[in-house]
Amino acid sequence: MFDIDSYFKDFMEKEEIFHERNVLRPEFVPSFLPHRDHQIQKVAEIVACTLKNSMPSNLFLFGKTGTGKTAVIKYVSEHLNQQCRESGIPESKWIFLNCQEVNTGYRVLAKICDEIDPKHPVPIAGWPIDVVFDALIEKINTLLRGNCFIVLDEIDVLVKKARKSQDVLYNLFRINSRLQSTKVNIIGISNVLNFKNELDPRVISSLGDEDIVFPAYNALEIKDILDQRAVRAFFPHALDQSVIPLCAALAAKEHGDARKALDLLRKAGECAERRNAKKVVIDHVYAAQENMEKDKMKEYFEALPLQSKMILLSLFQLEKHSKQGAVITGDIYNTYVELVKFIPGLNKLTQRRVSELIRELDLAGMVNARVKSTGRYGRTKFIKSNIDIKDLKNYLCTEPRLAEIVEIKPASLQNKTTIYAGKQFRKLM
Repeated sequence: MFDIDSYFKDFMEKEEIFHERNVLRPEFVPSFLPHRDHQIQKVAEIVACTLKNSMPSNLFLFGKTGTGKTAVIKYVSEHLNQQCRESGIPESKWIFLNCQEVNTGYRVLAKICDEIDPKHPVPIAGWPIDVVFDALIEKINTLLRGNCFIVLDEIDVLVKKARKSQDVLYNLFRINSRLQSTKVNIIGISNVLNFKNELDPRVISSLGDEDIVFPAYNALEIKDILDQRAVRAFFPHALDQSVIPLCAALAAKEHGDARKALDLLRKAGECAERRNAKKVVIDHVYAAQENMEKDKMKEYFEALPLQSKMILLSLFQLEKHSKQGAVITGDIYNTYVELVKFIPGLNKLTQRRVSELIRELDLAGMVNARVKSTGRYGRTKFIKSNIDIKDLKNYLCTEPRLAEIVEIKPASLQNKTTIYAGKQFRKLM
């Protein structure tokens, strides 16, 4: 039996790896942001006018995940409010929302209201949108002084949701016409450079915005970021000298994602900690990377629509019961057609639509789809899962509707093949 008390006691007594673990987390904002001077300066130049009671332009930040967009805004906000305090003027109110989490127009308005007036929360549902908006106007006019910045991280998610969400954005961009003294500015953050193409013309006409692009970090820049954080994160001599360059190189391959590099370094340290190691070495980095890849796959799987999960179930069945390795689209579709009958209310997709979903899974890295020449039969697409078959089964079992049928062997896979001359062939009858 696991002796939890002894484990905790031993943990307290063993040599420590981490000094300040939290400085490696994405929400931590350091006192200096390496390689983002240009972006900090541009944001500062735009918002500085609030110090003289003027209203700046709305602002949009673009760049891939982990390029420092949110960190720069938080960094500037802290320094701007520090100057407000030193000058004896009202501080700006900064409200940070992630549109992946607060993903409807109603929830955005309700969350802004709650950030301004937490003592009187807006219901999470049930009010008409215009009533919530009126409540927001009243709270701003009554409770705020100075400027208010509303930061919408991953704003493209909200834009793609529905027309009602765009109506909310339209009203937010025009909110100042109904305010008394406080002025509201919108800062949108997006990983999608061209997301504005999705905006309604009415919204575009009301933006009054400026854009700042954040380029991806290269490996040397990521190394500088990790070096800066590691000084506080780890005790002296707890890191092998090869660990940070490796983390930086691996993250640079992922579109220069500094957030992933910080995560990888932290999880490598945690791996060393759990193995009772005295120092973090490259083996811990590779172990952490493997676990992160599994976590990423699981998270992506959970967010998939049911039809895409059905395609992965079909591929799972084919890989489990067939010795062909990669399979063709037609086999996946035939298996899918059989399995979809077991899910009440789920409509059967066309083969063309299934092919499109396979392409999406390929782009996401869930499957590997490659077109190969088959001689006189032309070119054929072969598909193989990028997920270990045991892990894929576990993922499928987390979906209740699929857990019930994951062990069902489709009729098309029962005694439909034969071995001849060492090769596998499909039986015709």
